[in-house]
Amino acid sequence: MTVAHVGERLLTPGEVATLFRVDPKTVTRWATAGRIGSIRTPGGHRRFRESEVKTLLAELTTEASEQTA
Repeated sequence: MTVAHVGERLLTPGEVATLFRVDPKTVTRWATAGRIGSIRTPGGHRRFRESEVKTLLAELTTEASEQTA
């Protein structure tokens, strides 16, 4: 488990799912597969670093636009 940077916003699976337009279970599967990093809360819930999520979203958006061009 890693420690989040001080002040960095952590997103829930539901918030990440909304950004990617997928189901929250898909986000959990991505985390299990190592596609996206996650942090576990003391209660066992997953949280995702906003900066990492936005980076992945930008990469995927760029890849999608390159494929359609």
